[in-house]
Amino acid sequence: MIVLGISAYFHDSAAALVKDGAIIAAAEEERFNRIKHYNGFPTIACKFCLEHSGVTINDVDKVVFYEKPFLKFERIIRSHINYAPKGLRTFLKAMPTWLKDKLNMRSTIMRELKDAFGFSPSVEFCHHHLSHAALSYYTSPYESCAILVIDAVGEDATTSIIKATRNSFEIVENQVFPHSLGLLYSAFTYYLGFKVNSDEYKVMGLAPYGDKKSEEYKSFKETIVNDIVTIHDGGNIELKEQNFAFMYADRMVKDNRWQRLFGIPKRKPNEPLTFTHANIALAIQDVTEEIMLKMARYAKDITGEENLCVVGGCALNCAAIGKLYLSSKPGSVYVPYAPGDDGAAIGCALIASGSKDRKASNRVPYWGPSYSDDEVRNTLVATNLQYEYIAEYKELCHIVAQELANSLIIGWFQGRMEFGPRALGNRSILADPRQSYMKNKVNAMIKFRESFRPFAPAVLAEHANDIFECDVESTYMSTTFKLKRNQQEYPAITHVDNTSRIQTVSSLQNEKFYELLNAFYELTGCPLLLNTSFNVMGEPIVCSPSDAIRTFTESGIDILVINNFIIRKQ
Repeated sequence: MIVLGISAYFHDSAAALVKDGAIIAAAEEERFNRIKHYNGFPTIACKFCLEHSGVTINDVDKVVFYEKPFLKFERIIRSHINYAPKGLRTFLKAMPTWLKDKLNMRSTIMRELKDAFGFSPSVEFCHHHLSHAALSYYTSPYESCAILVIDAVGEDATTSIIKATRNSFEIVENQVFPHSLGLLYSAFTYYLGFKVNSDEYKVMGLAPYGDKKSEEYKSFKETIVNDIVTIHDGGNIELKEQNFAFMYADRMVKDNRWQRLFGIPKRKPNEPLTFTHANIALAIQDVTEEIMLKMARYAKDITGEENLCVVGGCALNCAAIGKLYLSSKPGSVYVPYAPGDDGAAIGCALIASGSKDRKASNRVPYWGPSYSDDEVRNTLVATNLQYEYIAEYKELCHIVAQELANSLIIGWFQGRMEFGPRALGNRSILADPRQSYMKNKVNAMIKFRESFRPFAPAVLAEHANDIFECDVESTYMSTTFKLKRNQQEYPAITHVDNTSRIQTVSSLQNEKFYELLNAFYELTGCPLLLNTSFNVMGEPIVCSPSDAIRTFTESGIDILVINNFIIRKQ
């Protein structure tokens, strides 16, 4: 059984190919066309999946789309009726696209595939939250578990509690639009001047700069829980709808009403960030964490399951996931490597393949393209870059470890590209975490992004608990942990609240990256490196050697390593 899974037409379009329940290939379209959060049809990603897997479109048994368009359309119609006459202009603007392409999604997908390949298999549809749930369950270590799906909105559900066993997914309870934790957080993303469905992580990164002891923070939090949202014991929420506009307009909130509630106007994107903005971010982050903890406890209680998978866009809130880890039995919480809509392409393909096995191989996040030495060499020759080829990989690691210890910044490109939003050692920018200036240097000269943004470390798995309050694996960089009190030697990866979003690396998970980390440890006694995604702000993570070379030449990266090739700035 060969299944092609597709997510598209909202954000983070992706394709995945699954054969007999095993993931063979998967990639986001943005990595190929270089348009961040691209939402069109993932044509190039589909081509990659087929070519890498050695199959043609004629070999594919079925194509599966990650949501059910008719149900989504029904929710949109119902919402506009409920809020009429508000939103008439938005409704009229959206209808031509729906009537032409989205409503008859089967024909749209088949047309795209026929244009690309000359043929289209049959197309099926999967509930959005089941697509999320399937990815989390089939990549988890659990035979049975509760699954908590939390995002902005699927077809109609915004939060789902699902009981998963080897034989079934049972939807136990749903919360429905417009009452959504994801949309609540996005409303604050919008009000703080960041981009919705893109910059929510900036709110999370800004939050620790707030002051919990300040009267301003306390006032903001009180306003949220009294005037913005009602929170029930099980984590269900009710948005105070008079404050919001996303149900019928192209903005998230009623700006004037929020200005009266919080005492400041909506921040414009280019305006400076102040401590007041940080206190607002901290207030909504704390409220979000409290809601997610209540949801998690309720999901376990109502399903009778001790193990919990958390998935959906809100599962990317690693600070909240960190609190959930701390409140749970070690090993009883799992977040997949791509909890957002890109991962739903894999999830819908897995559930449609009919397999009941949770294959350990599916837990690996490296499903994208890799490039041979000949391909890399040809690219380097074409760009007239001087390079050194190191035949022995161990020697390569020793050279790179020494350069990292010399405070040089490395662009690191190895093997198959990661799937999901985080660089996990195959498309990474690496630096020495012990240097206090390194955070500002990488933010300003490499990533070209805001100075408040923190960096994450990749750490040898066997040393993680020596440095962090972490007694579990964190292989996908999905959660934050506090540094232990006696560990203050790593300022470049320590956020202002003494936390880090860590990736634990074992030789089984990523042998090559482990070897590099180990070489740095043997040289310096430091078992971790600053690890950030190989891209600059506003661009997707690099995919090809050409992408890596362009980013290298246009940024402050000192050395580029692709496979066993070393390229230095001239």
